Amino acid sequence: MSDDKKFSKLTRPRYPMPDFVKEALLARGLMEAYRERPAYQQNDYLGWIGRAKREATIQKRLAQMLDELEAGDVYMKMVYHPKQ
Repeated sequence: MSDDKKFSKLTRPRYPMPDFVKEALLARGLMEAYRERPAYQQNDYLGWIGRAKREATIQKRLAQMLDELEAGDVYMKMVYHPKQ
């Protein structure tokens, strides 16, 4: 499914991916894991990171997202069961 179609059903504003997030995903080899998540999760992660004011909070949220993607079964500290 194309990204445009995947995101077309979102009712919230769509957040752009900042370069530092893209670089972190690529550096950790997690871009595919990120892209496999539902559109709302991808968008929620970006909005959540983007709303942080302090650099320390931005980095903490980025680290949490990366760790959750690496684990594969967590989303925003909740159990996540990806579709097979």
